[in-house]
Amino acid sequence: MSERSARGGAGKRTAPRLTAGDWTAAALDAMATGGLAAVAVEPLAARLGATKGSFYWHFANRDALIEAAVLRWEREHTEGVIGLVDAEPDPLARLRLLISLVLGSTSLQPEGSIELAMLATADHPHVAPVLARVTERRVAYTSGLFVALGWPADEARRRGLMAVTAYLGYAQMAHVAPGSLPVTEADRDAYVDRVVWLLTAAGPAAGRPAAGHHVPEV
Repeated sequence: MSERSARGGAGKRTAPRLTAGDWTAAALDAMATGGLAAVAVEPLAARLGATKGSFYWHFANRDALIEAAVLRWEREHTEGVIGLVDAEPDPLARLRLLISLVLGSTSLQPEGSIELAMLATADHPHVAPVLARVTERRVAYTSGLFVALGWPADEARRRGLMAVTAYLGYAQMAHVAPGSLPVTEADRDAYVDRVVWLLTAAGPAAGRPAAGHHVPEV
């Protein structure tokens, strides 16, 4: 929340003024707990201790807030993650870091639940184009990691798609049956190692696995 305040008469201060970012953050939090239907002006205003006038200072209507919120989700949960992963110079280490980050985020509220809320409302006019763009960006980026590891483009694309669908399945599992997933940090690390091994193992069309390609325990 912004720390700006304005002085009124007799030296009084108004409450700190909300920014557009405060409203989009609140909208994403609401989506994590109640889906897109939970993004409503009056409940959000009550949560923020604000008036509807504050909302309409920044947004023309609820649709404008939803659009801004999903764009923020795209920046933070796709481009932000890619930015972190790109700092790692080794492509195999980048792949492992990416999988570790995205699988870890599914068990941390509200990130995983926001993802599921997006998927549940994939036909919404403001969600659909962003979700399509995010999905293609994720598949393309992950495919690029496999290209960097030496796979041909077609095979790299297949493996990138497998990685993204594995993440989406894990996110759904974290929502409906979290007790089925690894609990301890050591177990999660072993699980990530196993996923990386499976994704980088050679298949029937790609030759045999490299010698010494150890299968990690889970």
